[in-house]
This record gives sequence, structure tokens and C-alpha cells, in this order.
Amino acid sequence: MPSIAEPPVLIEPPGKHDASVIWLHGLGADGHDFEGIVPELGLPRTHGIRFIFPHAPHRPITINGGMVMRGWYDVAGPDLTEREDEAGIRDSSAIVEEFIARERAAGVSAGRIVLAGFSQGGAISLFAGLRHPERLAGIMALSTYLPLPDTLPAEAHGAARQTPIFMAHGLYDPLIPVLHGQHSAEQLRARGYSVTWRTYAMPHSVCAEEIRDLAAWLKAELR
Repeated sequence: MPSIAEPPVLIEPPGKHDASVIWLHGLGADGHDFEGIVPELGLPRTHGIRFIFPHAPHRPITINGGMVMRGWYDVAGPDLTEREDEAGIRDSSAIVEEFIARERAAGVSAGRIVLAGFSQGGAISLFAGLRHPERLAGIMALSTYLPLPDTLPAEAHGAARQTPIFMAHGLYDPLIPVLHGQHSAEQLRARGYSVTWRTYAMPHSVCAEEIRDLAAWLKAELR
């Protein structure tokens, strides 16, 4: 089973640690990519949330000519839903599970743990969170899609069906078209999941309005 190879970027809370957000970056970035978003969330000064930003393993990425870079899984071509790297997706999901286990061992309940991610990181957050055997506080999936959807019915845990999901996407995303994200949200809703779906006038990125919305959602789920 894959294990955590590098220490993540950590932002500790000002008060007692009683909640955790495990936030995965996108292809080619690293754990520092979303570090700067924490102060923009406007959390209460006494919040107890530890932010954990893992680094993806280095791997060759087919669509980039086999260049080695940080990635949660390989990408074969422009259509991310074809020839999915199932082995890479499952390996990275196992890494996420190890981070969850660490937080549980530190005394944080499953209902106080959020999985978050952008692009590839969001796909892994969805994959891992929907298969986790406990209800988590939430899943934040930004500019992404649901990977390996056909495997979900057989692998999903009943408890995970109660995990709230926040999905957001740019209307002008050239890398992961908004229809991929919308279709994923519709698939999840059809299977009984509670999904908040938002779109923004942006490309494959984040924007101030999105940050305000996910901050409000996060505060509500970790109140």
C-alpha cells in the first residue's frame, strides 16, 4: 500500500485542534499551492481547524510527453474520462486514507474532517471520500469531476452517502470542461448524495466569489 512519502504543508489552528481539512493540489503543483487561501477564508480567530496540504508523488504524465511531475494519477489524453489511470487513482486514495487515519489518531472525529481538492486533487477527494467507511464533515471538489464513476455503486459506503459535497467549476474551463463537473454533480445527486453545485465566470482557477462561497460552506459544516 502507498504511504506518505513527504511531510505535508501544515497550518495549525490558533486554538485547540479539533477539526482537519486535507486539501489536495492539482497536476504539476505542490502542497504550497493552496496554502495562501487559508487567511482568505475568514475563519473565526478561535477556530480549531488544522489545514493539511499534501504533496503528490512524482510520476510521468502521458499527456505532457511523459514529463515527470507531481500528480495524483496519470492523464492519458485531453478527455479525462477515457483510459483513466485506475491504479494511480487508487494509490492516491490510499494516501488520503493514511492522512485521515493520522487525524483520527490525533483525536479528530471523522465528522470533523473535510477532504478538499482542486482539479486532480478534487477528483481524488471525491474518490476517497465517497469510499470512506465513515461520514466525513464534507468534501470540497473544485474544478474537477468524478473519477471511475462506474465503480462507485459497488464500492461506496452507506455512511459516506451522508457526507455533504461542495462542487464548484469555472464556466470557461479549457482543461476540465464545466459539463464534466456538472455531469458528475448530477450523477451524485441521482445516487442520493447531497451536492452543492456552483459555477463562476472563470477558467481553470479559483476566484474571490468562489472562495467566499466555499468559506461559508466550510464554516457551516465545521461550526
